[in-house]
Amino acid sequence: MPKTTEGGSPRDEELPSTLQRSDAKAQRTFAKAHDSAAEEYGDGERAHRVAYAALKHTHEKIGDHWEPKDSPGPSDARAEGGRDTPEPTAGGVDANASKKHLYDVARRLDVSGRSSMTKDELVEAIGKENDRRTRQARS
Repeated sequence: MPKTTEGGSPRDEELPSTLQRSDAKAQRTFAKAHDSAAEEYGDGERAHRVAYAALKHTHEKIGDHWEPKDSPGPSDARAEGGRDTPEPTAGGVDANASKKHLYDVARRLDVSGRSSMTKDELVEAIGKENDRRTRQARS
């Protein structure tokens, strides 16, 4: 089903819950990318993957919603390498951001032990906290 209306506005009821809690730009980015991919590949998992890939270039997941990134670009090694790369995804965490930025996000999310974590550990801890907060928001 289309994620946008005929006028191009996102349909709230068609958006994933994390996007329903996000700003209008994140919603439009996902919805328009999804609809374009659905026309090309059909309305299924591939259209969702394409839409999330587009979203991750402009936004990062913070807790239970998406926020604009300071500068657009791929968020992790999988986004850089494309669909067929064996690299893992960071699940919406901007793994290409600086360690300082990741530390600031971890502080906002109140991740314990963040001051002694490496950059990779911060990415993993933020991802786990994002997942926890998303589960909590859905229940």
